[in-house]
Amino acid sequence: MKHFPRLHDSYIARAIISSVLLAWGVLLGLEVVLSFADDLSNIGRGSYTINHAIAVAGLYLPGNAYDLFPTAAVIGSLLGLGELAATSELTALRALGLSRRRIGLSVLLVLSAFTALMVVNGETLSPWASERAQAIRSIRHSDMVVSRYDGLWAREGGMFLSARGGEQKQRGADSWLELHGVRLFEFAEDGRLLSIANARVAEHHGNHWTLHDVERTRFGARSVQRSKVATERWDSTLSESVLAASVTRPGNMASSQLRTSIDYRQRNGLDASNYERVYWGRWFYPLNVLTLCLAAAPFAFGSLRSGGYGKRVFIGIVFALGFWLLQQITTKLAGIYRFDFRIAYAVPPLIMLVVSWMVFRRRSG
Repeated sequence: MKHFPRLHDSYIARAIISSVLLAWGVLLGLEVVLSFADDLSNIGRGSYTINHAIAVAGLYLPGNAYDLFPTAAVIGSLLGLGELAATSELTALRALGLSRRRIGLSVLLVLSAFTALMVVNGETLSPWASERAQAIRSIRHSDMVVSRYDGLWAREGGMFLSARGGEQKQRGADSWLELHGVRLFEFAEDGRLLSIANARVAEHHGNHWTLHDVERTRFGARSVQRSKVATERWDSTLSESVLAASVTRPGNMASSQLRTSIDYRQRNGLDASNYERVYWGRWFYPLNVLTLCLAAAPFAFGSLRSGGYGKRVFIGIVFALGFWLLQQITTKLAGIYRFDFRIAYAVPPLIMLVVSWMVFRRRSG
């Protein structure tokens, strides 16, 4: 280990990198094509054009790369190691004194670099790009305009809404959209300002909005009237779903923002499960990727030696799908039965590690 990494590490790295990039590129290409094709039906709605659809597809690329990397990593690892096994190059490396564990370490070093890059992407580029894509998609609604360059802005006819932020809330079976720091600007058809209303909170229930702690200023031809009310009903056709899509989602937050949101909700007795799920998913992401690849590695040393690309891809997909299903089950159970999400995210990697260790031990025996 004096000259680490050694020549064989570089050799294995080249095989793994090329295979991972190939699998990653194919998966991303399929995702982009399918998403773009599904978005074509929205062209012509409001001011939404094909250029907007292309921009949305491009902006979702960082997020798709983050989500698809675990699958690409396991398929690419099996392709790379399987190819080395099929050409007896793994046998040659074993003859030089390299153990399966040492070869596996070389693979994990390469994947660790990719994983670190995706962790940075998941904290920076991906959330920013996803928010921009959601803002572009909101222009499909011709009766309103939504922007997130400075908080949240929306328009309905002569009424303009501004909000500092918002969130989707849920208590039991009841769910609603809540906006904070709301200001309503009402204009006449000739462009004259009719009124300005400031509300601490705006909640959307059923088919109407409820404004809390409202201060309203009305402008007449030669007068100004001010009023204050604790609550006020506001009947509006502003789409809750569109506004909710423009509100920052847990998946579009950095880990520090998620931690702050979790603490706030826990202090106020609100449901924080969606934020906890995303938050701990970020922390366990590197472990999930490396564990998944480690669990699939034994197949490259044995059963894939005489198999082709189709067999390796199939095994990789089975591993990735099985791991994903297991993790979905444990995280759903954590949300339903209110146990720690860290346990839910730790169980699938631990199961994979145990299975991997047993397979390695049996094949080494």
